[in-house]
Amino acid sequence: MAKKAPAGKRPRHRTSLLTKLVILALLGAIGWQLHGLQGQVESARAQRDSYADQVAELQQENDALKEDIAEGVTPEKIEEIARDELGYVTPGEYVFYDTSN
Repeated sequence: MAKKAPAGKRPRHRTSLLTKLVILALLGAIGWQLHGLQGQVESARAQRDSYADQVAELQQENDALKEDIAEGVTPEKIEEIARDELGYVTPGEYVFYDTSN
């Protein structure tokens, strides 16, 4: 004769060792995936910071160019461009280049 559970109580089911091992393996796999994702997040944060630095530098350069445009063409600007970019010198001026390096 089979035993019946008393009224109001449900029978307890025991989990097998195999079920416990499968759950443990799944938890381990999830932990491993989270560890890998953490590395990707840190890499993305470093890249974001690098891009933020580049944006700040370009913004400063933009602001300087806006000031130059707002200032307009001045004789000083023309002379600066001629000296720095084109290598021009004023008459009677001597330019010495350091070739020791």
